[in-house]
Amino acid sequence: MNRRDFLAGSGFAVSAFTTPVTRWLVNPTDGVADHRGGGQVGRADLDELREAADDARRWDSKYGGGNWKANSVTDCLDHRAGPLLQGSFSEVIGRELFSVTAELPRLAGWTAFDVGQHDAAQRHFIQALRLARAGGDVQLGCYVLTTMAMQALMRGFGSEDVDMAQGAFNRAKGQAVPRVLAFTKLIEARAHARENDPRAASKALKTSEDLLDQAKDDSGDEPAWIDLYHHARLSADAAEIFRDLKSPKMALAWNQQAAAMPTGAFTRSVGMRLAIVGTAHLQARDLDHGLELGNRSVDILARVQSSRAKDYVRELNAAIAPWRPQPAVREFIHGTRKELGVAA
Repeated sequence: MNRRDFLAGSGFAVSAFTTPVTRWLVNPTDGVADHRGGGQVGRADLDELREAADDARRWDSKYGGGNWKANSVTDCLDHRAGPLLQGSFSEVIGRELFSVTAELPRLAGWTAFDVGQHDAAQRHFIQALRLARAGGDVQLGCYVLTTMAMQALMRGFGSEDVDMAQGAFNRAKGQAVPRVLAFTKLIEARAHARENDPRAASKALKTSEDLLDQAKDDSGDEPAWIDLYHHARLSADAAEIFRDLKSPKMALAWNQQAAAMPTGAFTRSVGMRLAIVGTAHLQARDLDHGLELGNRSVDILARVQSSRAKDYVRELNAAIAPWRPQPAVREFIHGTRKELGVAA
């Protein structure tokens, strides 16, 4: 695949997901993965690609998708992974090569998604799903498809998100570990919340929680990329789910169960979570707490480059609008514009 042509184009279209998603749902694994071509590919090459993916993941969490290190994953795809795919490798090495390479466009897609480059993100995700299929990695394919569903949700396609998340769950059930399946149900719950369906959201969230409980006893063969999802993360996302459902009491209760995250390692996530909880306080008519958390969120998010994070501040600004005549609120709104470029 010519990546230069692949990444040319503009505009997010949820319909572009239809064919690759359908093909993966029908058959998530290719028949063979060995290849005869250029130089011999070995485990040292796979370790190098894994290290590149791990570095990009850490830098994305700390500085957002717009940082140079997170974006360097595309260079690794073009100049390192691409040539390896044209090399010579056995069936076993080939499966691993396709799987670890699939992680690179998934990460490239995530960083593009984070900075609002949704067209490029969509094409990266499609490529990642195809590579996961070539590697016969059903778990990774399930995770990629769930990430695609999240992008559809953030672009306003809630019902499509539900379909994709449910498809990922049903196709991978029996082949994926409980923690991977739990993540699909979390994203489904978020979609139901955005669609204002509290019953469906609560049901999907409960299923996700039950699967995480299973994962405690069955974590021996989990892929490293799913270690981000645990009960504390579920609780944090549940706070967002109930914020979207305009149920601040539930949102704040779930937030109490979410463990504190170190700002240095998860700068963007901490800033977004503060904005979410601050919005819930405002929904509960508690201006003081909402304003305090909002100011802390802006201070933290000023350190990252993330369009997605700014969306959470915009939602907080919308919730604080009834108090706009107050000087402290006007100052806060001015600060969001100055520090983050977020319009009121």
